[in-house]
Amino acid sequence: MSSARRAVRTALVAGTAARFAYTMLNRFTPGEAALWERRNHRGEVVTLVEGPACALGAALAAATAPGVPSRHRAAAALATVGAAGFGTYDDMLGATDKRGFKGHIGALAKGEVTSGMVKVLGIGATGLAAGALVQRKPVDKVLAGLVIAGGANVVNLFDLRPGRAAKVTLMAGALPVLRGSRLAAAPVGAAAALLPEDLDEKAMLGDAGANALGAALGVAAAAGASRRGLVVRAAVLAGLTLASEKVSFTKVIAKTPWLHKVDMLGRRPVAPPRPAPVAADPAEQPVAS
Repeated sequence: MSSARRAVRTALVAGTAARFAYTMLNRFTPGEAALWERRNHRGEVVTLVEGPACALGAALAAATAPGVPSRHRAAAALATVGAAGFGTYDDMLGATDKRGFKGHIGALAKGEVTSGMVKVLGIGATGLAAGALVQRKPVDKVLAGLVIAGGANVVNLFDLRPGRAAKVTLMAGALPVLRGSRLAAAPVGAAAALLPEDLDEKAMLGDAGANALGAALGVAAAAGASRRGLVVRAAVLAGLTLASEKVSFTKVIAKTPWLHKVDMLGRRPVAPPRPAPVAADPAEQPVAS
């Protein structure tokens, strides 16, 4: 069996596990269902259980992928579960008035530790731990950790519209899967399995799912990479993170025709803005007798 076919089998395991987890989490939602409900960009209520379901599917598939070194499997499971855990913490307790590194650092300077900062530090720690498992030399371990944590953050930056973060995962992981990467196949399979619910605006990944998918892709990118490859990957991810503080990715996508087409693929049409009410002409008002 070719390496690509083995990777596809891992993707199928991830997808099956993610769909099963999604069904179970919807049926037996931890705590009150309202805790997992959010309003999307249309103001409609969606569930956040897609995120943990995706993370569970990706982690299980990576942890059981045959032919993958045990250290790499452990790293993928650790990074995925860690990112999902800290992402869930931020989903449950996060405030929307503090966004991006700038906002969290600004709050920290004032003595406030935001849930977002806890997430950043937590994912950074689990990323470094996972990086230590996939590389041998100290410098490479740190670089791998930056790639893993950076991947978690960057995929989450795209989770602003239905299906966008999942599509980013599919596009980023497609080539590695075709080359036989079973570690990349795990997040790709999980994202693909729940993409229909995301596009239908029934569910959303939230920080838990987007961070987990990004961390899993980060492990796949860092595992066995050369130092030069790690530096390039870390630099690209850092550049995207810094750019997000100044540039709206949503606006860039909307202004770039081919990106906009990919972004809208499978999505519900964007509702046209309602026309402003026209003020009545006083001269046309009926005069009371």
